[in-house]
Amino acid sequence: MRNLAIIIISVLTLNSCKDSNKEGVTDKNLEAEIKQATIDSMKMEMEKQRIIDSMKAVGAAQAQSSNKEVVVVNQAAPARKKWSGAAKGAVIGAGVGAITGAAISKKKGEGAVIGGLAGAGVGAGTGAIIDESKKK
Repeated sequence: MRNLAIIIISVLTLNSCKDSNKEGVTDKNLEAEIKQATIDSMKMEMEKQRIIDSMKAVGAAQAQSSNKEVVVVNQAAPARKKWSGAAKGAVIGAGVGAITGAAISKKKGEGAVIGGLAGAGVGAGTGAIIDESKKK
């Protein structure tokens, strides 16, 4: 309604600014223009409201369709595969060997690489031995 009042006032203001000394401009023509402007603005408001209503209907339909029941079957997660003793030993041995090699050697990088490789080999061997003893 507020928009309608603004439109009517603006139409009246614009029409009052027109040169009323022109031929063919009568009070009846002015009234007809005001009525037509009012009708046009009402049609525009009705169209806007129709669009808003249709959007609300679509939103309600989507809300209803999303309220479906979901059935969850209790499935056990697959068991994580554990590291073998050889793998654990290799990783631990590589870390310890790299730290020891870097600390002992004058060339820190080279000592860390050699110590890491040696430690990984020893750790993998030790882990494999432990795995075999656990199987028995």
